[in-house]
Amino acid sequence: MNTMPETLHVPADAPQRNVHSRGNRFASWQEHHRWSAASSLRRLASRPFGSLLTIAVMGLALALPLAFYLLLGNVQQLGLALGQSQAISVFLQPGQTASQAQLLAQQLGDRPEVAAVVVKTPQQGMDELAQMQGFSGALQTLDDNPLPYVLQLQPRAGVSAHALEQMVADVRTLRSVDLVQDSGSWRQRLDALLGVGNRVVLVLASLLALAALLVVGNTIRVDIASRSEEIGVLLLIGASGAFVRRPYLYAGIWYGLFSGILAALLAVLIELALATPVAQLSQAYDGKLQVGGLPPWLLLAVPLVAAALGWLGARLVSAWQLRKAV
Repeated sequence: MNTMPETLHVPADAPQRNVHSRGNRFASWQEHHRWSAASSLRRLASRPFGSLLTIAVMGLALALPLAFYLLLGNVQQLGLALGQSQAISVFLQPGQTASQAQLLAQQLGDRPEVAAVVVKTPQQGMDELAQMQGFSGALQTLDDNPLPYVLQLQPRAGVSAHALEQMVADVRTLRSVDLVQDSGSWRQRLDALLGVGNRVVLVLASLLALAALLVVGNTIRVDIASRSEEIGVLLLIGASGAFVRRPYLYAGIWYGLFSGILAALLAVLIELALATPVAQLSQAYDGKLQVGGLPPWLLLAVPLVAAALGWLGARLVSAWQLRKAV
């Protein structure tokens, strides 16, 4: 296919321009950018099947890390609902009075690791047991309430696991404390699991971004190879490498931009597909499970990052191909 007239695009009033004028050179540079962007887009539209196939492959590759990121974020929310920040229960010695329990609650609430302290009275504990199946009949046979006061310590957000372990160890040494229930080991395992998940998402995103870059690079390589004679003529008449590369760079940008938009749309469709089962899961936890979607800034950033990847792939391949042609 002869596309020489497009590539050798020259403005109609070029003979009247002063080629030594810096302003005219800048205007010509802008005009060639506009023409390159429009020409590359027309070229993609002229072969819809191949263009859509390339965009679909890149879009699916970019959508996978988004899906894993969404899954990881919801696993983290599930961990919070199941007790990642679950209160530490401090059971006082039997016979402790309400004033003693309040005094200890105030002392523990002043610690930097504690966000809040809730005092549960023996009667509140008895009422909770009465609501459990199988306990109501047994509780009626008791002459008095054997339950102690319980302090529930809510850890402050961002406190390290080591600091919480040290606090629990300090609380266990208090004379008025009988037992401390802490899920610190469970939190450590969950934090480690989430750390591995974050690293996996990062590695996966890097590999798939490289795959998208290679897809664009190979597409541009084939395009340049099919127009090698035309490019040779341009180089012979003195066209610069930047002038020859520019349409291919814009083609890479279009590929990346459209594939990024497709990836963002696929991520939104995944969120919508999971909305119903996630809502049912949240109801099973009495609404404590707050599941979120991908942040809007990430969905907006994906097309821009994909366009940058497309430009980079086209830039590397076109520079390599042109060096071969020289």
